[in-house]
Amino acid sequence: MIELVTRDHPDVVCLQELPVWALPQLGRWSGMHATTAVARRPLLPVGARPVTALHHGLLRSAVTGEGDAILTRGPVRDLGEHVVGHSKLRRIAHAVELEGITIVNFHIDGEREQFDRVVALAPDRSIVAGDANLVAPEAEGFSPPLAGSIDQILVRGLTLSDGPSAWPVERRTIAGRVLSDHAPIEAVVE
Repeated sequence: MIELVTRDHPDVVCLQELPVWALPQLGRWSGMHATTAVARRPLLPVGARPVTALHHGLLRSAVTGEGDAILTRGPVRDLGEHVVGHSKLRRIAHAVELEGITIVNFHIDGEREQFDRVVALAPDRSIVAGDANLVAPEAEGFSPPLAGSIDQILVRGLTLSDGPSAWPVERRTIAGRVLSDHAPIEAVVE
């Protein structure tokens, strides 16, 4: 999936729900700078990958842990991670600054309070991207959300020249296998 999502050389990619074992590999797989954050530590420090392979849908992050990542074409200033919720699982947002733009990546439980904490991290020139588990949340001062989607790219103080739009299932299918249970969302920001 990393090779597919970086094939057209995007400037920024925000990823959620990654197995913790994969975080150190992202730079090599993508050819991009990777800034990562761990939301949930793995239950098995070694050997979690083969266990998860037994049933990815059921065991995906239960034993491998869960991380998020921001991939960028150039180096960034890491602004750290912020805990935005604990209702079901520990939920985080993490942020970087790239050429005067703050990028906030998040994965939350679908609670409006968590979403409000995420957007509060975004200053005037920012991109907020992630899995809200909340259909089309709106935020004052941001671009409109992608209708009907729980995954979002919202911008503040920047111009969206294209998108956000979701990839059709055909675009994320290789050799008959759909590579993600979420359609990647993309946008062109100026």
